[in-house]
Amino acid sequence: MPRVLIVDDDQEVQSTMASLLSRQDIPHHLARDMVSTRKALQQTAYDLILLDVGLPDGNGLDLLPEIKALENSPEVIILTGRGDSEGAELAIEGGVWDYLLKPSSIKEIKLSISRALKYRQQKESARPRALDLSGVVGSSPAMHSCYDLLACAAGSDSNILITGETGVGKELMARTIHANSSRSGHPFIVVDCAGITDSLVESTLFGHCRGAFTGALADHTGLISQAHQGTLFLDELGDLPLAIQKSLLRVLQERKFRPVGSSREQKSDFRLMAATNRDLETMVSEGTFRNDLYFRIKTMHMHLPPLRDRVQDIRPLAMHFVDELCARSGIASKGLGADFLETLEAYHWPGNVRELCNVIEQALVACAGETNLYSMHLPKEIRIKVTRSRLERNTPAGSRQDSSIKTENASHTSLSELFDFKSYKQECEKKYLQCLLQKCPGNVPAMLRLSGLSRSHFYTLLKKYDLDS
Repeated sequence: MPRVLIVDDDQEVQSTMASLLSRQDIPHHLARDMVSTRKALQQTAYDLILLDVGLPDGNGLDLLPEIKALENSPEVIILTGRGDSEGAELAIEGGVWDYLLKPSSIKEIKLSISRALKYRQQKESARPRALDLSGVVGSSPAMHSCYDLLACAAGSDSNILITGETGVGKELMARTIHANSSRSGHPFIVVDCAGITDSLVESTLFGHCRGAFTGALADHTGLISQAHQGTLFLDELGDLPLAIQKSLLRVLQERKFRPVGSSREQKSDFRLMAATNRDLETMVSEGTFRNDLYFRIKTMHMHLPPLRDRVQDIRPLAMHFVDELCARSGIASKGLGADFLETLEAYHWPGNVRELCNVIEQALVACAGETNLYSMHLPKEIRIKVTRSRLERNTPAGSRQDSSIKTENASHTSLSELFDFKSYKQECEKKYLQCLLQKCPGNVPAMLRLSGLSRSHFYTLLKKYDLDS
């Protein structure tokens, strides 16, 4: 039998939902706040959660990441009297099944519960697919969400767009999807859209015939043709010239193309994957990327989180890279000192996983014949940045002497004036948003790029602090 958790501080709502479930012989439990909900989730595995937003000790939406991080995480139906568009967007981004407003009809609630449990039953009865995750390291909640989507993508033949900052491992994820798909025995062809000149894009993608242009001394098979029955991976898609985007759109629609200088069309049965670190939505609004091509490619969308948002993955990644690099160099694997790992976990990693791998390699060179890696083996610039960051965190705002931030610090609330950490955090959040609005007035895409916030989270914070974008 399915198990349902009702999370609501309104006893009347709890009673109504409990009665509804009892009439269907569905076992259920009650929770009225964040604390009791977390305790219930630790004790019992649920199939469905009816979750209120306005709880006595916090916002119910803040529980979504914790719920989704659970093994075989339950479905969630939001049932709230405090509905708003930003909250609904945030909930849907968090993976909820439905978002209902109080008072909703019993019929509507019953239908949503029935559909959610039916979906749950079908999902659990489906035979799980064993994935080959060779080379992919990470067990954080953010990566578990990516693995779920990876499994869906591997069982599909749809186009997929992979986004994320430089160095997060977009190509590795694309190769992993390909390796787990039905096309794994066929080529994985990479097109570096940023590395080919405008004049050679068509020839590189579509191929050319002998004599098609000066220097075309022989027929050339394009990358699209080479990807037949396999996967075509467009890396840095945002750098693809606008003139070529129209031609590529036709290829995606019909899987047909014409080599440069040829009068005959050719066919290629390929699966398309694309990756970019650029904001394609902004590029579409600016007219530098075709709207129709964007939606054609984004049949499935996977966003890989930056390394700073999954600190718990730094340690296993470091161990993986040390073992891999030592094996490649033919030397005994090194031990990792506690201070070495602490420094890695305290660094911001603007270059993400790629930078981490490079730093590990530098540390291995610096340690020479020593058996353990310590913080002193890391590049000096990283140790300096981590030390500065640690000192700034431990120094009261009013005592900092840096003239570039003296004025800003003067406007901050000092620690002695605050009662708890939550108040201090809220004060800092509000000051940050005010500075962000001042730096990029009216330019929401620029603010999102600079802050790293999602659009829904950004608007939720603006509403929370009564600020106007």
